Amino acid sequence: MASDSNMDREMILADFQACTGIDNIAEAITLLELNNWDLVAAINGVIPQENGILPSEASQTGPFGPHSQSEATAPAPSAPPSSASASSSSSPPSSSSQAFCPVQPSRHIVERQSRMLSFRVEYRQRSTEVVLEDASTVGDIKTILETELQVPVSKMQLKGWKSGDVSDSTVLRSLHLPKNNSLYVLTPDIAPSASTSQSSAQQGLSNQNYLLIISHREAQRDYSLNFPASKTIQEVKRNISDLTNIPVRHQQWDGWPASASDDSMTLASSGISYPCHHLTVSRRSSPALTVEQTDECTDVHMVSDSEGDDFEDAPEFGVDESEVFGMGTSSFQKTPMMPENSENEGDALLHFTAEFSRRYGDCHPVFYIGSLEAASQEAFYGKARDRKLLAIYLHNDESVLSNVFCSQMMCADTIVSYLSQNFITWAWDVTKEANKARLLTMCTRHFGSVVAQTIRTYKTDQFPLLLIVMGKRTSNEVLNVIQGNTTVDELMMRLMGAMEIFTAQQQEDIKDEDEREARELVKREQDEAYRLSLEADRKKREAQEREEAEQVRQERIRKEQEEEREAIRLSLEQALPPEPKEEGGEPVSKLRIRTPSGEFLERRFLGSCKLQVLFDFIASKGYPSDEFKLLTTFPRRNITQIDPAWSLVEAKLFPQETLFLEAKE
Repeated sequence: MASDSNMDREMILADFQACTGIDNIAEAITLLELNNWDLVAAINGVIPQENGILPSEASQTGPFGPHSQSEATAPAPSAPPSSASASSSSSPPSSSSQAFCPVQPSRHIVERQSRMLSFRVEYRQRSTEVVLEDASTVGDIKTILETELQVPVSKMQLKGWKSGDVSDSTVLRSLHLPKNNSLYVLTPDIAPSASTSQSSAQQGLSNQNYLLIISHREAQRDYSLNFPASKTIQEVKRNISDLTNIPVRHQQWDGWPASASDDSMTLASSGISYPCHHLTVSRRSSPALTVEQTDECTDVHMVSDSEGDDFEDAPEFGVDESEVFGMGTSSFQKTPMMPENSENEGDALLHFTAEFSRRYGDCHPVFYIGSLEAASQEAFYGKARDRKLLAIYLHNDESVLSNVFCSQMMCADTIVSYLSQNFITWAWDVTKEANKARLLTMCTRHFGSVVAQTIRTYKTDQFPLLLIVMGKRTSNEVLNVIQGNTTVDELMMRLMGAMEIFTAQQQEDIKDEDEREARELVKREQDEAYRLSLEADRKKREAQEREEAEQVRQERIRKEQEEEREAIRLSLEQALPPEPKEEGGEPVSKLRIRTPSGEFLERRFLGSCKLQVLFDFIASKGYPSDEFKLLTTFPRRNITQIDPAWSLVEAKLFPQETLFLEAKE
């Protein structure tokens, strides 16, 4: 039962998309879920119901079996606008659309409440808003515009209807229009005034884009292409040549105004309608040629496009020779985007950039000048905050999409700005097999064999390619491969999608890098603190060693001095004359000397002894005269200042005296 339910929902989803034209599956599923997977209710929610049916009609069985009244009365949806740059006008409707889309009943119609429709109408430099009921006619819109634009209804062509040209009597309700609509007015019989044609058209429109809807008659296919007003008619024809394989000299055009007589004219000055203009292109051929000859000529034309050496054959096919040479040789004999077998990748990229600028102008992405390895290093291996995505542009001149992709996509201001800000753009030309083989070798070396094999699978008409590569920790990953058959909006969407993935990865890398740097900073600080600690310990140890060495030295000096003083003392002590006895016949002087420590030295000397003998005695006791002074108590006299040759009697130290020692200051 679950599988049957899933199958039913898949069928409902397919029918819903076929009826509403909603290509986004997620959006379609959301709308169906809001209506509990009721197909008719979901369709009526997207396409407002405009007409009703009598209750008696609800019981009848339509082409898709019995359904509810709301299903039977749902209006047929109008074709949704195409978002692609080229849409086929001959593709048949899908079977699901024929089998399941509700059909407008043909009888018993009753009017329901009218809807208000809004129209934004463009005419030259003016934009007018018109709001009226869906019961009004196309002629009513023209009547309102006649008042607003001062243009007679008889000379006014109202264009932009989804269903093609309509008559003035057409009721708006029958066109099944959405609420908001865009139209434009053409007035081919009214020439623009001098002021508008010169100042407005040249100045105002020169900054605008033209939408050229070009129908390829043989292929029954329409191309919707946006061109800047500065594009020349010649450049438009060259781009169409790339899309249709019809050389410019064989193109037959319908729809160019009579004023567009020179292919060098810009679109702004050519007189075409703004903002939209319809053109038709087909291959010009000689009426006298048979079908086989026409096919043969087609082959010749293709050869002439690539080789550019059969201009002399142009008159044979009924083509004016001046038209052939009016193209210029650059379209047929293009200088290669990149020289073959270039030894230096940087020189090859310089040549590529110069040729790209020559062909498509200076407004293009900034191509990295250097090897693929250097570009990868620049994009992937810097700091996490500075990393970017790598965009690899692969060009192929043999692809019909190359000129349109380069001029419309790669040179679009939005694409150029976005690539310059968020990508490192590296380019290579694979037109020559030698250059392609060299690219595959580089891709295998830097991104692995899978990327190289992927590039090999793309055919020439799928080029150019834009590879979006993101650098990862272990390997590089190709996020997206964008082919040449895309639009500006789709290209921007895919670039932004890749940027979202990259930004998420970059935030993780930044977080990891910050954490790693914080750990490394802590480690560096710890290492520095440890180094400073070791340095302080070393200095402390050295200071201690110096102090100890100084102490040892001072101790050695002190000992030497003590030994020297001891030797002097002993020598003085030995040189002293013997102490005389008290009972001797010679006069004896008895001296009592108090030391600084409070002890007393007592000795007898002959009265005739010199003061030097007294000084030597004191020095032998450890009190040399150069450090201590010998003083009398009263009156106070400094004996050390008296001539040492004096005798004790002469110095009045006889028969006895008390002296004291005092250290010299």
